[in-house]
Amino acid sequence: MLLSSEVATSLYLIGDAGKPHTGGEPVLEALRRDLASRSSERVVVFLGDNAYPRGLPASGQPGRLRAEISLATQVETITGTGSRGFFVPGNHDWAKHGVDGWKAIERQKAFIDSAGRGAASLEPGGGCPGPAVMDIGPRLRLVLLDTQWWLHPGPKPRHPDSGCGTDAESEIVDSLRTALLGAAGRLVVVAHHHPLASGGVHGGYFGWREHLFPLRSIKSSLWIPLPLLGSLYPTARLEGISRQDIGSRAYQRMIAAIRRAFGAAPPALDAAGHEHNLQVIKGGAARLNLVSGTGIYGHSGGAFSVPGSLFAKNASGFARLDIPRSGRARLAVLVADGAGGSREVFSTRVE
Repeated sequence: MLLSSEVATSLYLIGDAGKPHTGGEPVLEALRRDLASRSSERVVVFLGDNAYPRGLPASGQPGRLRAEISLATQVETITGTGSRGFFVPGNHDWAKHGVDGWKAIERQKAFIDSAGRGAASLEPGGGCPGPAVMDIGPRLRLVLLDTQWWLHPGPKPRHPDSGCGTDAESEIVDSLRTALLGAAGRLVVVAHHHPLASGGVHGGYFGWREHLFPLRSIKSSLWIPLPLLGSLYPTARLEGISRQDIGSRAYQRMIAAIRRAFGAAPPALDAAGHEHNLQVIKGGAARLNLVSGTGIYGHSGGAFSVPGSLFAKNASGFARLDIPRSGRARLAVLVADGAGGSREVFSTRVE
């Protein structure tokens, strides 16, 4: 374990935190306590789905107040601890990939940037795919993407008449490759919402409960057994019936493009949410892959081992990457409890 005096920057990675637990969110409280305990520079990245279920509605529309409270609670976790933070968009932030998605992202950026008072912002903004590149401290380059841009079926910024710096696949790949090659010795972390590899439901991995009780995907209380017939749903998900699943054509196209960008200089860590579990997977497009999508206590799902899996757990929590002034960084996965505490359950070196 690194001594606190050796750590220059602590990067926290937490996803799918957009629906705080009634009476206070234990995962955010656990995050707040860990942030307060560190003397290093602290940076938090919320990995998308920052406001359930449909992002930030327009003023006066149903769900607006609830979404504001959810976003403000996450922002305050950053500002209240003297940290710095970024939010990347997820599919729910794009109005649950609805027709109002682009406008919902613009509303969310305006709200977060205002509430963050310079300490927190949504990046990339405006529905743009990115990359947004930030050099933090002496050793970290943070590269943020809006992966829902790739998967969104409705209106979005497109070449040639958008205001985005990149708005076509070739432009994104070139800019991302440039950000990786130009890191000048810094440890590179790429962060976005949709994972490039996963042993969860979006990766096509389902447990026996999902096969026997498929209606629980609609409503968690529907414990109605549908043997054999119930397996049709997991099979359809595996084969890519949803654009939000790795098996879909749109998702595979996105992964292929990102792989091309990563080819010359793979990042040390690729971090995502989307899956409601905690995973660390070695190899693939990046040297190490993190899935951290359990920012809501009790809102977790199955986690299965896949090729390269170092850790997979159905639990609520977050990850922390400690980057020392010299030497290898250390990635830790922390599981939160219902009282707002946390404990480290896994760690590995990152270089």
